[in-house]
Amino acid sequence: MTTTLSDKVAFVTGGARGIGASVVRRLAREGAAVAFTYQSSGAGAHAVAEEINAAGGRARAFQADAADAASVTRAVDDAARQFGKIDILVNSAGVLLLGPVDDFSLEDFDKTLAVNVRGVFVAAKAALPYMGEGGRIINIGSVNADRIPFAGGSAYAMSKAALKGLVQGMARDLGPRGITVNNVQPGPTNTDMNPEHSDFATSLHGLMALQRHARPEEIAGMVAYLAGPEAGFVTGASLNIDGGFAA
Repeated sequence: MTTTLSDKVAFVTGGARGIGASVVRRLAREGAAVAFTYQSSGAGAHAVAEEINAAGGRARAFQADAADAASVTRAVDDAARQFGKIDILVNSAGVLLLGPVDDFSLEDFDKTLAVNVRGVFVAAKAALPYMGEGGRIINIGSVNADRIPFAGGSAYAMSKAALKGLVQGMARDLGPRGITVNNVQPGPTNTDMNPEHSDFATSLHGLMALQRHARPEEIAGMVAYLAGPEAGFVTGASLNIDGGFAA
């Protein structure tokens, strides 16, 4: 444990696995109390919380569907009641649904928007009443907002590009309150959603300066920087951590 975030409370959506779980662990390691959501990975979520609590940190998992505004708002309210405030919001919940435009269903299109864009907006609105001066909102976007060099990713790329505009607008809205809003844009990252060892992964490595997937811990390190005191003058930014995918 360190003390960088020792007086802070963080709320992370989609914190049971992948990048989100690494963010939860890293913020807890920096000293923050961490509330986080899961949709269906209850066992994994509670294991993450128990691991942190056993190490002397504070963490609690809340069930919430990122596409369901009421459940997200309820989880934020419950976390704020338990921990007293929310200083840091990390929107990590996301879906990756791929397919060519002519075959891509409206149901999948709507789900992509509901989780990847609307869910971010809902979580921010829910957290803001509990967030004061020095607050941080950090979204997990994707380098595919800037470059989509494979077929079938139009809806996903659109959803992540939308976050860039949302971040810029929210940064303007919340700057007078001393709250920063930023976007982390990972490249290929070794998670269940995009495992490093696959034919698809190999094709992506050929597009990169560093020909490997990121580790989730590397993405969490960028999030921890944005959540910490040294990033107090960073807002409205979309920061790539992509191994040169967009270079």
